[in-house]
Amino acid sequence: MNFSRSRRFAAFTLIELVIVVVIIGILAAIAVPRMSRGATAAGDSALTANLTQIRNAVEMFQAEHGGTFPSLADAPQALTMYSNADGSTFKPAKDEASGVIYGPYLRSIPSLPVGPNRGKNDFVATLGGSAGWVYDATTGQVRANVPDSVEDARGVKYNEY
Repeated sequence: MNFSRSRRFAAFTLIELVIVVVIIGILAAIAVPRMSRGATAAGDSALTANLTQIRNAVEMFQAEHGGTFPSLADAPQALTMYSNADGSTFKPAKDEASGVIYGPYLRSIPSLPVGPNRGKNDFVATLGGSAGWVYDATTGQVRANVPDSVEDARGVKYNEY
């Protein structure tokens, strides 16, 4: 008789187990959407930060090189290497005696954090293709190379950031 009584108090009833499973299900239903929104928001923030870095680097280049922007072909080197007044790039360190006094403006070109070209860090002139960034060498404008159909959670197109 003592054996059955101790077994009875040690076990859980089916109702208790069902209640625990329902509570876990409710918590999961609340937590999962919040976590997925957090990941999306992180990509949006990273895109904003990367665009700010690249745009600032392009503006610094323009300010130090007589108002001219780097060409599309030279943009990665112009932003990440040392240069002289005419924009020619050099790998070695700054050398004031030879006129290599500008840059680098970035350690490396940031990668695109969102969209189908995620992870790419090169430049193209027009939207499309497999590059990370769209760069207009006449205006210095930089934007994400993401199709118009890809938007953030607020409905804003990534290529309009």
